[in-house]
Amino acid sequence: LKLVLITLFLSFTLSLSVGNTLQSPVFTKQPGSIVFPVDSMEKNREVVFSCEAQGDPPPFYRWKLNGSLLNSKPGSHHSLSGGNLRINHLNKEDAGTYQCLASNSFGTIVSREASLTFAYLENFRSHKRSSVSVREGQGVVLLCGPPPHSGALTFSWIFNEYPSFVKQDSRRFVSQETGNLYIAKVEPSDVGNYTCVVTNTVTKTRVQGPPTPLILRNDGVMGEYEPKIEVQFPEIVQVAKGSTVRLECFALGNPVPSISWHRVDGVPFARKVDVRKTSGVMEIPYFQQEDAGTYECVAENSKGRNSVQGKLSFFASPQLIEKPQDVQKAIDDSLVWECKATGKPKPSYRWMKNGENLEPTERVQVINGALSITRLGLSDIGMYQCVAGNKYGEVYTNAELRVIAVAPDFFQNQLKSHTLVKEGGDVLIECKPKMSPRGTISWRKGNDALRASSRIVILESGSLRISNTTKADAGTYTCAAHNQFGEASSSGNLIVKEPTIITTAPNTLDVTVGESIILPCQVSYDPSLELKFTWFFNEQLIHFGSHGGYFEKVGHHNIEKMKLVQGACAGSGGGSSHTMCAFCFVPVPKVVGGSHLTATVIELNPWVEYEFRVLASNAVGTGEPSKPSKKARTKETVPKVTPANVSGGGGSRSELVITWEPVPEELQNAAGFGYVVAFRPFGATGWMQAAVPSPEASKYVFKNETILPFSPFQVKVGVYNNKGEGPFGPVVTIYSAEEEPGRAPSRLRAKSLSAFDVEVYWKALPWSTSKKRVLGYELRYWEKNEKEDKASLLRTVGNRTMAIIQGLKGCTTYYITVRAYNTAGTGPPSPAVNVTTKKPPPSQPPSKVMWNTSNSKIILNWEQVKPLENESEVMGYKILYKRNQFSRPSIMETNTTSVELSLPTDEEYIIQIRPFGEGGEGSSSRQITIPKISGRSSSAN
Repeated sequence: LKLVLITLFLSFTLSLSVGNTLQSPVFTKQPGSIVFPVDSMEKNREVVFSCEAQGDPPPFYRWKLNGSLLNSKPGSHHSLSGGNLRINHLNKEDAGTYQCLASNSFGTIVSREASLTFAYLENFRSHKRSSVSVREGQGVVLLCGPPPHSGALTFSWIFNEYPSFVKQDSRRFVSQETGNLYIAKVEPSDVGNYTCVVTNTVTKTRVQGPPTPLILRNDGVMGEYEPKIEVQFPEIVQVAKGSTVRLECFALGNPVPSISWHRVDGVPFARKVDVRKTSGVMEIPYFQQEDAGTYECVAENSKGRNSVQGKLSFFASPQLIEKPQDVQKAIDDSLVWECKATGKPKPSYRWMKNGENLEPTERVQVINGALSITRLGLSDIGMYQCVAGNKYGEVYTNAELRVIAVAPDFFQNQLKSHTLVKEGGDVLIECKPKMSPRGTISWRKGNDALRASSRIVILESGSLRISNTTKADAGTYTCAAHNQFGEASSSGNLIVKEPTIITTAPNTLDVTVGESIILPCQVSYDPSLELKFTWFFNEQLIHFGSHGGYFEKVGHHNIEKMKLVQGACAGSGGGSSHTMCAFCFVPVPKVVGGSHLTATVIELNPWVEYEFRVLASNAVGTGEPSKPSKKARTKETVPKVTPANVSGGGGSRSELVITWEPVPEELQNAAGFGYVVAFRPFGATGWMQAAVPSPEASKYVFKNETILPFSPFQVKVGVYNNKGEGPFGPVVTIYSAEEEPGRAPSRLRAKSLSAFDVEVYWKALPWSTSKKRVLGYELRYWEKNEKEDKASLLRTVGNRTMAIIQGLKGCTTYYITVRAYNTAGTGPPSPAVNVTTKKPPPSQPPSKVMWNTSNSKIILNWEQVKPLENESEVMGYKILYKRNQFSRPSIMETNTTSVELSLPTDEEYIIQIRPFGEGGEGSSSRQITIPKISGRSSSAN
């Protein structure tokens, strides 16, 4: 059974690793709510809810109505077209809440909710309405009483006959809330029939009610009276962020009251507020938090004043500010996914797995939106969704959880077959098996288990470090890895070589100009190694065979000598009147007899000024040189030396950039020196040429709109001067400017490692030599309260898909994007992700450190470090100990406040204690020096 399980886990892991195109489902289109006019059901009885998702394997779709799965088959009442849900032969039972489910082998995700409602407007009842009798000067309200309906309505009134509609002014008002008609003060001209007209804004249908006659009483005129507010808004009005709120206020009274509006807190209205004094309406568009407050409507006339107040309360549907990211975890590991949203009222959270609500268990907990799962198993694999909601809406976000279970495997990370180290040196033998969960790692030398010591340390990573190696350390080392699913091992040989030591080094010498010298260099070395000597002159590498043959190598085996042949002079080049400081090696003529008064110097550089001195010598020695002669210039000739390091590339679109190192002045051989740049498309026959007349020039740019991006060209650079043209250098291949990457990397994820470090992953773009190469990736990151143009940059080189951003602030939210780059620039950015760094590590060092020694052990005790409110909890302590100030420390971890170190007490030790938490390592205690003593205790506060 164990073998079967391991095979299952391995095959599952491989299925996730093969091919880079596998992808969990992600919605690209989600359904929206539909209001369907009932009047249209006779002509068109079909609606379609949209749903589309990306994924590999391609997702399949299902739908829910009011939480229950629909039976959708081709040709039935409910059918699917791709992910879209088509509902035929609509009836009122189809009203409800719909959700789309998209699934593939990675799991299931659920779309947001979308409702289907039916809009309709029935007719008024046809019975006749009673007359309304009022006195002149009296106020009156004519009731509309709209018929049964669904969908928003608008109201108007006909006076006597269509199309004579009641015009609203300071005396007459039609409420769009109730539909009623209000006349503040009736005049004789108001007598007549009034008909309420109701329009459904969705169905566009219109119905008229029965007329209401308005007649005047003959028992006198109504006297003046104070305003009576008949149309008023509620005491509390909930207003959505970004919406338009409309408040109505109208009063009856004689004289006709005037209407005014203001905020109770005295804050003046913003310019966007629209107050229509004549019609009793106030509108506030694009409602924001600052618009919330208590508003008052005041109606007044000469007889008095009346007012009403109402509170506008701001609400906002949830908006996600921190989303979970796809994650891959080892089996038995723990998972914490953060999910945060803004909204008013404060949103509540629930989590779903593969389309079903996730119920809390001992392992699964949801606290303040964060989902935590301990002891992960393969059954936890799937698609998870965080749903943040308040009474005004819900938002969904999804992430994939992969759980990996793998027996140890060295297939991709075998130990090096041979590792060389010099005797007395340090060596690290890396052991990096693939396994999940982590498991244990042990080492063998030959057939014997390897035990750790002060010199041999098995690191936390599993790698082996050996310090101060000896010949006895040579041999075969085996790293063995083990977890509950299996074990594996890998071996490699450690070869210890004798160090290479210079036994005889060159000494400082005083020599006479013109004589030859030999500088010795003798070494001892391991005879199995190949020995190579390298010489430097004034920190510059000597290329033997150049410099006119003035440096020679002589010697054999472990002895090498350098011979400096006679002759040296200083010269100035290119018509310059200043003596050159460069040192050049120049042959001198034969020694001539004392009676000679002339000599010929050969093999000088053309077009260079020289000075000469004469020295006399005899058997006793050589005398002082004469004063320098007048400067003499050699004759001009055509150039012989071509530019070095011809290369190029890059530049802007449609450019070919060619660069080289300028020819030194002393090698230009005449005035009028310049370059001839020749180039042609790769494979063409004819050359294009351009002259560059400046001797200091080091670059030429050819621009032509016909040049394709990243096209190869053959290029050669020649030289010329006033005496004629010189040779061309060798042909090299240079590419024209390329185009910046055209796509953005996908699946960007970020994970906080500590208070200061964030790990970022992304999916690479295809790595190729096409016209839009990818040379690396550029990460941009900025704090939540900063703008993107303030972002910091981090660049990677090559096809890496992971980077660690360091030096961040603790407990801070950062936004991160990634884009590919090449020599042409950067491509488009990925969508930004956000990540919040962990709380900073404890800033207080361990205090009251006590120690004593007993039976070859050092016992340490200290007080528990208590983190500040804004710091991460202490998870444990690291004890760093070393024998002296210059040795590398060893590290031990503990989650208690005491530890025993099995160390010899006859040596001096330096110890520090450092707390750590999820935010990283905190402040260290002071260094504690434990002397070569035993049986005594001490402390270091």
